[in-house]
Amino acid sequence: MKATLDFDPKTAAKKLMREARSGALATLMTESGDPYCSLVNVATAPDGAPLLLISQLAVHTRNILRDPRASLMLDERKAGDPLEGARVMLQGTAVRTDSDVARRRYLSYQPEAEMFAGFKDFAFYELKLKGVHLVAGFGRIVDLAPVDVLTDLAGADAMIEAEPGVIEHMNADHAETCRLYATKLLGAPDGAWRCAGCDPEGLDLQDGRTGLRLPFPQRVNSPGVLRAVLKQMADQARAA
Repeated sequence: MKATLDFDPKTAAKKLMREARSGALATLMTESGDPYCSLVNVATAPDGAPLLLISQLAVHTRNILRDPRASLMLDERKAGDPLEGARVMLQGTAVRTDSDVARRRYLSYQPEAEMFAGFKDFAFYELKLKGVHLVAGFGRIVDLAPVDVLTDLAGADAMIEAEPGVIEHMNADHAETCRLYATKLLGAPDGAWRCAGCDPEGLDLQDGRTGLRLPFPQRVNSPGVLRAVLKQMADQARAA
């Protein structure tokens, strides 16, 4: 299916991936090879790839250590019949990562995990995508490639490096702006909205367990351009 004026499969899949805070992880049982499904909390790497924090005591982790093939189902948690909402299935291999960026981002989206992130049996994993299957409503069923849903980070090193400072600054000095982004630009209910992450394509906002994605009007590769774009969107939110 091609993009239309009111539906872009790539954008829809990216939104689901960036906003999800939990999902259903499917792995293969170590002895029988039978499918095994479990509920996991998720976050995203800068490029949008799913991040997990899982324990070796869990069945799904033991499965992954033997066979890293896995799939992750994310949905928009829409009120009413869940089958009427959008969901995306991400297929790939779960690979352990000791990246400081992965740890920082996961704990920004899942702050309650800080208490056990240092336990020896826990480790961070990234799902390296091989395939994507989007179901976004009647007649909107699309297979996508990883390149369609992952953010290109080429030339964005300065942006990624500046992210921790951007998040701290936004939440400490511009909490009201974050609230306006969510309520005025995205139509969200009022709440304690904060900045959880940013990347070249957008800003991730969060209130409790609810995540929202605020796309940038243009690609952002540097902190200087980011400041200008955030101010532009803040002006739009105040005028709304």
